[in-house]
Amino acid sequence: MAAKKPKMTQQVDEAAEVTTCTYWVPRKKRHCKMSANMGSLFCGAHCPATEESQDVDAAAERIPCPLDPKHTVFKRKLAKHLTICNARELASTLPYIVKNVNAGEELENPEDEETNSKLKLHELEDTEFYSVIDKVRTLYEKHVGNSIEDLHLQHASLEEPLSHEEYGQESRKHLVQASALLGILEHDQQLTDSTSFIEFGAGKGQLAFFLATALEALSLSHSQVVLIDRMSLRHKKDNKVTNKELVQRIRADIADLRMSALPELQRTKRNVALSKHLCGAATDLTLRCVLADGAAATDYILIAVCCHHRCSWRSYVGQSWLQAAGIGPREFAIITKMVSWAVCGTGVSRERRKAMAEAHEELGEPPTQRLTREQREQIGYQCKRILDHGRLEHLRANGFEASLKFYVPREVTLENVVLLARRNNPKCNNKDS
Repeated sequence: MAAKKPKMTQQVDEAAEVTTCTYWVPRKKRHCKMSANMGSLFCGAHCPATEESQDVDAAAERIPCPLDPKHTVFKRKLAKHLTICNARELASTLPYIVKNVNAGEELENPEDEETNSKLKLHELEDTEFYSVIDKVRTLYEKHVGNSIEDLHLQHASLEEPLSHEEYGQESRKHLVQASALLGILEHDQQLTDSTSFIEFGAGKGQLAFFLATALEALSLSHSQVVLIDRMSLRHKKDNKVTNKELVQRIRADIADLRMSALPELQRTKRNVALSKHLCGAATDLTLRCVLADGAAATDYILIAVCCHHRCSWRSYVGQSWLQAAGIGPREFAIITKMVSWAVCGTGVSRERRKAMAEAHEELGEPPTQRLTREQREQIGYQCKRILDHGRLEHLRANGFEASLKFYVPREVTLENVVLLARRNNPKCNNKDS
């Protein structure tokens, strides 16, 4: 009789070298993913003072970065860090970087926007509170209503990744959204040759990766994907594209980007602007960017909008439309605070809601609120669509046919609206015409 194989155990060899930092990041609810220092359980950023070498002087001290205090740096390496920090100002010598070229006109009283940003809804007088809600409801019923249609599509290039049952809910959610956006591009016949697909706020480039894969499968060798992002991120998905010539990554803040000066765009005849979840003001900066230069005219725009609470009055492109409806900077600020009700109408934090759901408790109404949870969710949703409609009006005034669509079901994400725009006469905007 054959000897039994030894059972596998879950015990970890204490002598095994720790390769990943064991610090728990409360904000991200996971362990740090940085490499641990040799002989330590932590990376340099999270190493406790007691673990630091005793024979190193005060130069080993870690201090908050002057450019972004959310992270720290060794004091002795500060000078070098300031030259590579993601929060540093980009060199203005680059021809396509023009400070605040897309930021919108400077406000007469910039301090007013800062003051408005500090408004608290529960401190507003009833008269002002309900006045803003009445205006939002009126505008929504008049201009939006039930006009947003479903446009749920998929693209064949993501069938294989979506078939992996081992993927978690979060991973599948992003794949479904990417598939839907590429499906819309295919449906609207935008996957053509000699086209620059410019992804704004590209992040780690997942959407760009699948788009480049689709272009390669279609043998569109004269097209390219240009990724725009102000950060230099690790583990970028676009690095895995087989044909490296299909993908170009540009590090730039959208507020400072002059598209007509990008040499990469001179290689193709037309531009398509796209983004998957372009937060708040970044959507308005992008619209200003693609509409600003006739020399880099964009024929088609596809932006999955989100995070309306991060919109700003200066950059918002629908200012004129809102002002005509009697909504100024202060009321705009109130609306940007109400929009969060659409995805968090309870007023209870995400962690608390999860804990209560697990305990099968009823979500009670916070005593300081003047509306029910259902009313807040409805008003928050209407606020989002009003802000988006102002963007449509701006696009239409600049020669585009524009609309909003539900591109994925609400079960996938509550931020399930995409902004679509097509230039009325694209033929005259080709770069070689």
